[in-house]
Amino acid sequence: MEQQLTNTTFYSDVAINLTTTHRQVVPITLFVAVLCLCLVIGHLLDENRWVNESITAIIIGCVVGTIILCISKWKSSQLLRFDEELFFIYLLPPIIFNAGFSVKKKQFFHNFFPIMLFGVTGVFISTSIVAAGCWWLFPKLGLNGLTISEYLSIGTIFSSTDTVCTLQVLHQDETPLLYSLVFGEGVVNDATSVVLFNAVRKITANTLGVKAALRIVLDFLYLFFTSTVLGVTAGLLASYILRGLGFGRHSSVREISLMILIAYLSYMLAELFELSGILTVFFAGVLMSHYAWHNVTESSRITTRHAFAAMSFIAETFIFLYVGMDALDYEKWRMSILSFWTSIGIYSTVMMLILVGRAAFVFPLSAFANYMHRGDDPSSKITGQHQVVIWWAGLMRGAVSVALAFKQFTLSGVTLDPINATMITATTVIVLFSTVVFGFLTNPLIRYLLPSNASNTGPSRTPSPKEDITLPLLSFDESASENLSRAKENISMLMERPVYTIHSYWRRFDDTYMRPIFGGARSNDLS
Repeated sequence: MEQQLTNTTFYSDVAINLTTTHRQVVPITLFVAVLCLCLVIGHLLDENRWVNESITAIIIGCVVGTIILCISKWKSSQLLRFDEELFFIYLLPPIIFNAGFSVKKKQFFHNFFPIMLFGVTGVFISTSIVAAGCWWLFPKLGLNGLTISEYLSIGTIFSSTDTVCTLQVLHQDETPLLYSLVFGEGVVNDATSVVLFNAVRKITANTLGVKAALRIVLDFLYLFFTSTVLGVTAGLLASYILRGLGFGRHSSVREISLMILIAYLSYMLAELFELSGILTVFFAGVLMSHYAWHNVTESSRITTRHAFAAMSFIAETFIFLYVGMDALDYEKWRMSILSFWTSIGIYSTVMMLILVGRAAFVFPLSAFANYMHRGDDPSSKITGQHQVVIWWAGLMRGAVSVALAFKQFTLSGVTLDPINATMITATTVIVLFSTVVFGFLTNPLIRYLLPSNASNTGPSRTPSPKEDITLPLLSFDESASENLSRAKENISMLMERPVYTIHSYWRRFDDTYMRPIFGGARSNDLS
């Protein structure tokens, strides 16, 4: 009898699981079908440079959400319930990895200093301005109840940029400097925003002060450094294995699988040790592109480029499609405690702070970067037109902002608190408004500022006579006077052209020590 009861319970559990699984199959099937529709419509609109995949996905999401809302009699507009863990575990890694893998390394590292200025220092400045502005203005508009940690989190949420619209208008061959700065800042900005978001969530009103600010900076530096080291290690490990074992002799599938799995493993290890998986997988992608990609067969090189880009594209389209559907989530709007005009005031305030916060670092840091590049060719200077485009490119908010907002203000995609619901709807409105409105205006703005895109190209940079520096600075095989002469020349060059000199030293170190071990093309062959 007892055995029969146990079997009955077992079969009941199985039946319940099958029923639950079947319930998930229908919405997933519909969502995949809508994703396919996004791809088809995006292809049909490919000739229209005013509309990109992000705007297309958002508009389709709004249309589908409206249909579902009518069918469900105003109960829900979603096919799937968004879980922030779904984004951070499954959707975000391929987006960031592809960004690192597809980055043009020569331009990225040559412009590494201004990229890090915009992507790291700029996030701190923007976060401070947005957080302080919200803390000061929200209570005046009638929104109370947010904690210090939540205000700081809001600052990081709305400091994460989405530069896809601008990158689709810019041409990398015609505007290499501008494209490199916009692309590089976009990926570094996302990583920095997530790292800073995780750091500020630990702050409370009792711990706020100089020590807390110092702790945030130290936590950020620790996470940034350790996550980068883990990503570099993963990239070098994959490169060494592919170079030493020759996977391509037997199967190109194993080559691609190994790269994907090691990159994902590095991301999960970073999350396991409470580091930044975004930074880790980004630098894993950079290192794999720099070394491992040259160690695989020709067919694997072609496949990896398209496979990684396809995974990233699907993940990004998924996010924007969901944002369009979530914008019509009737329950969140009804739960908000604010009136219509108060809500408009909150949204306008946040948008204004985003504009001011971005301007507060783009223009001063551009001047500082120009000063540090003062000895370089004029084509490496960030002109006024460049600065306006860089400022504009970072005004749009996207997938990372949505994920951080859901992580802060929901539990598994559900929120029962009116204030949290208000912040979720505010994030959705900002993402929708910035992506659609600023996205539509990006093309005419760039055409006006850069009519022929020729002003960005400039003359090709010719090597300086002092460029032929050698490593090391000192040599035991030469006399003291020759060593002193070389040291003076290299120190002089470092003072005149600090950024380019460091880049030159790295190139020579890379060619001499790294490539013989981990593989890859020589620096002169890099694109």
